Amino acid sequence: MHPDRYQHISDTALLENFYADKDNLWLGILLQRYTMLLLGVCMKYLKNEEDAKDSVQQVFLKAIAELHKYKVAYFKSWIYMVAKNHCLMKLRDRQGKAPAMLNEQTLAVEEEPLSAQSHLDKDRMLDAMSLAIEELNNEQKQCVTLFYLDKKSYTQIAEMTGYSMMQVKSYIQNGKRNLKIVVERIIKQK
Repeated sequence: MHPDRYQHISDTALLENFYADKDNLWLGILLQRYTMLLLGVCMKYLKNEEDAKDSVQQVFLKAIAELHKYKVAYFKSWIYMVAKNHCLMKLRDRQGKAPAMLNEQTLAVEEEPLSAQSHLDKDRMLDAMSLAIEELNNEQKQCVTLFYLDKKSYTQIAEMTGYSMMQVKSYIQNGKRNLKIVVERIIKQK
Protein backbone atom coordinates (compact mmCIF):
# COMPACT_ATOMS: atom_id res chain seq x y z
CA MET A 1 0.00 0.00 0.00
CA HIS A 2 1.43 3.37 -1.04
CA PRO A 3 0.25 6.09 1.37
CA ASP A 4 0.89 8.84 -1.22
CA ARG A 5 -1.58 7.15 -3.56
CA TYR A 6 -4.44 7.96 -1.16
CA GLN A 7 -3.16 11.31 0.12
CA HIS A 8 -5.82 13.27 -1.79
CA ILE A 9 -8.70 11.35 -0.15
CA SER A 10 -10.15 13.12 2.91
CA ASP A 11 -10.67 11.43 6.27
CA THR A 12 -14.42 11.70 5.74
CA ALA A 13 -14.22 10.07 2.32
CA LEU A 14 -12.07 7.24 3.69
CA LEU A 15 -14.63 6.63 6.44
CA GLU A 16 -17.49 6.72 3.93
CA ASN A 17 -15.66 4.19 1.74
CA PHE A 18 -15.16 1.95 4.78
CA TYR A 19 -18.81 2.21 5.87
CA ALA A 20 -19.89 1.44 2.28
CA ASP A 21 -17.82 -1.72 1.76
CA LYS A 22 -16.40 -2.60 5.23
CA ASP A 23 -12.94 -3.00 3.68
CA ASN A 24 -10.32 -2.47 6.41
CA LEU A 25 -7.96 -1.09 3.74
CA TRP A 26 -9.68 2.31 4.19
CA LEU A 27 -9.20 2.18 7.95
CA GLY A 28 -5.57 1.20 7.47
CA ILE A 29 -4.95 4.30 5.36
CA LEU A 30 -6.78 6.48 7.87
CA LEU A 31 -5.02 5.05 10.91
CA GLN A 32 -1.64 5.35 9.19
CA ARG A 33 -2.25 9.10 8.85
CA TYR A 34 -2.60 9.41 12.61
CA THR A 35 0.18 7.08 13.75
CA MET A 36 2.51 9.93 14.73
CA LEU A 37 -0.26 11.89 16.48
CA LEU A 38 -1.23 8.81 18.48
CA LEU A 39 2.38 8.01 19.29
CA GLY A 40 2.79 11.58 20.57
CA VAL A 41 -0.35 11.32 22.72
CA CYS A 42 0.77 7.99 24.15
CA MET A 43 4.30 9.28 24.83
CA LYS A 44 2.85 12.33 26.59
CA TYR A 45 0.97 10.16 29.06
CA LEU A 46 3.06 7.00 29.34
CA LYS A 47 6.57 8.54 29.14
CA ASN A 48 7.92 5.28 27.69
CA GLU A 49 8.50 4.64 23.98
CA GLU A 50 7.82 0.89 24.04
CA ASP A 51 4.62 1.31 26.07
CA ALA A 52 3.57 4.10 23.71
CA LYS A 53 4.17 1.96 20.59
CA ASP A 54 2.24 -0.95 22.13
CA SER A 55 -0.57 1.41 23.07
CA VAL A 56 -0.83 2.80 19.53
CA GLN A 57 -1.33 -0.76 18.26
CA GLN A 58 -3.98 -1.41 20.91
CA VAL A 59 -5.72 1.85 20.01
CA PHE A 60 -5.71 0.77 16.34
CA LEU A 61 -7.35 -2.55 17.26
CA LYS A 62 -9.94 -0.81 19.43
CA ALA A 63 -10.65 1.74 16.69
CA ILE A 64 -11.18 -0.95 14.08
CA ALA A 65 -13.55 -2.85 16.38
CA GLU A 66 -15.50 0.30 17.32
CA LEU A 67 -15.75 1.60 13.75
CA HIS A 68 -17.32 -1.70 12.70
CA LYS A 69 -20.05 -1.07 15.32
CA TYR A 70 -20.99 2.58 14.72
CA LYS A 71 -20.19 5.61 12.63
CA VAL A 72 -17.86 8.40 13.71
CA ALA A 73 -18.17 11.87 12.21
CA TYR A 74 -15.02 13.60 13.51
CA PHE A 75 -12.33 10.94 13.25
CA LYS A 76 -9.32 12.96 14.42
CA SER A 77 -10.90 14.11 17.69
CA TRP A 78 -12.47 10.69 18.23
CA ILE A 79 -9.20 8.74 17.75
CA TYR A 80 -7.40 11.25 19.99
CA MET A 81 -9.90 10.57 22.80
CA VAL A 82 -9.63 6.80 22.28
CA ALA A 83 -5.84 7.07 22.65
CA LYS A 84 -6.01 9.38 25.67
CA ASN A 85 -8.55 7.16 27.41
CA HIS A 86 -6.47 4.07 26.69
CA CYS A 87 -3.38 5.70 28.21
CA LEU A 88 -5.27 6.93 31.27
CA MET A 89 -6.70 3.47 31.87
CA LYS A 90 -3.25 1.94 31.44
CA LEU A 91 -1.83 4.40 34.00
CA ARG A 92 -4.67 3.70 36.42
CA ASP A 93 -4.09 -0.04 36.08
CA ARG A 94 -0.39 0.50 36.64
CA GLN A 95 -0.79 2.82 39.64
CA GLY A 96 -4.18 1.79 40.99
CA LYS A 97 -5.34 5.42 40.99
CA ALA A 98 -5.41 8.57 38.90
CA PRO A 99 -2.09 9.17 37.17
CA ALA A 100 0.33 11.26 39.20
CA MET A 101 1.67 13.06 36.12
CA LEU A 102 -1.67 14.83 35.57
CA ASN A 103 -1.12 17.35 38.26
CA GLU A 104 -1.44 21.09 38.56
CA GLN A 105 2.20 21.74 37.68
CA THR A 106 2.14 19.63 34.50
CA LEU A 107 -1.06 21.22 33.27
CA ALA A 108 0.20 24.73 33.97
CA VAL A 109 3.31 24.10 31.85
CA GLU A 110 1.40 22.61 28.92
CA GLU A 111 -1.34 25.22 28.61
CA GLU A 112 -0.52 28.59 30.11
CA PRO A 113 -3.36 31.01 29.17
CA LEU A 114 -5.89 29.62 31.68
CA SER A 115 -5.15 29.04 35.34
CA ALA A 116 -3.64 25.74 36.41
CA GLN A 117 -6.65 25.06 38.63
CA SER A 118 -9.14 25.50 35.78
CA HIS A 119 -7.11 23.10 33.62
CA LEU A 120 -6.97 20.61 36.44
CA ASP A 121 -10.72 20.88 36.93
CA LYS A 122 -11.36 20.55 33.19
CA ASP A 123 -9.07 17.52 32.88
CA ARG A 124 -10.70 15.85 35.90
CA MET A 125 -14.13 16.43 34.37
CA LEU A 126 -13.05 15.04 30.98
CA ASP A 127 -11.48 12.01 32.62
CA ALA A 128 -14.61 11.45 34.69
CA MET A 129 -16.79 11.78 31.57
CA SER A 130 -14.64 9.27 29.67
CA LEU A 131 -14.90 6.77 32.51
CA ALA A 132 -18.61 7.43 33.00
CA ILE A 133 -19.43 6.81 29.33
CA GLU A 134 -17.79 3.38 29.64
CA GLU A 135 -20.19 2.55 32.51
CA LEU A 136 -23.33 3.17 30.44
CA ASN A 137 -25.11 0.20 28.89
CA ASN A 138 -24.33 -0.35 25.19
CA GLU A 139 -27.51 1.31 23.89
CA GLN A 140 -27.08 4.44 26.04
CA LYS A 141 -23.36 4.62 25.29
CA GLN A 142 -23.94 4.36 21.55
CA CYS A 143 -26.78 6.93 21.46
CA VAL A 144 -25.06 9.41 23.80
CA THR A 145 -21.81 9.18 21.81
CA LEU A 146 -23.59 9.66 18.48
CA PHE A 147 -25.71 12.56 19.79
CA TYR A 148 -23.17 14.55 21.84
CA LEU A 149 -19.80 13.67 20.31
CA ASP A 150 -20.73 12.96 16.69
CA LYS A 151 -23.53 15.61 16.64
CA LYS A 152 -26.09 13.27 15.06
CA SER A 153 -29.82 14.01 15.20
CA TYR A 154 -32.38 11.67 16.75
CA THR A 155 -33.48 10.71 13.23
CA GLN A 156 -29.92 9.96 12.10
CA ILE A 157 -29.28 7.89 15.22
CA ALA A 158 -32.50 5.93 14.69
CA GLU A 159 -31.50 5.23 11.07
CA MET A 160 -27.94 4.24 12.03
CA THR A 161 -28.85 2.00 14.97
CA GLY A 162 -32.24 0.61 14.03
CA TYR A 163 -33.76 1.88 17.30
CA SER A 164 -37.11 3.66 17.22
CA MET A 165 -37.20 7.43 17.78
CA MET A 166 -38.70 6.84 21.24
CA GLN A 167 -35.90 4.40 22.11
CA VAL A 168 -33.25 6.86 20.92
CA LYS A 169 -34.80 9.67 22.97
CA SER A 170 -35.05 7.40 26.02
CA TYR A 171 -31.46 6.10 25.70
CA ILE A 172 -30.11 9.65 25.40
CA GLN A 173 -32.16 11.01 28.32
CA ASN A 174 -31.37 8.04 30.58
CA GLY A 175 -27.74 8.03 29.46
CA LYS A 176 -27.40 11.74 30.23
CA ARG A 177 -28.94 11.23 33.70
CA ASN A 178 -26.71 8.21 34.38
CA LEU A 179 -23.63 10.09 33.16
CA LYS A 180 -24.31 12.87 35.65
CA ILE A 181 -24.68 10.38 38.51
CA VAL A 182 -21.51 8.47 37.58
CA VAL A 183 -19.45 11.64 36.98
CA GLU A 184 -20.43 13.01 40.39
CA ARG A 185 -19.47 9.71 42.01
CA ILE A 186 -16.11 9.57 40.21
CA ILE A 187 -15.24 13.18 41.12
CA LYS A 188 -16.08 12.56 44.79
CA GLN A 189 -13.77 9.51 44.78
CA LYS A 190 -10.80 11.56 43.53
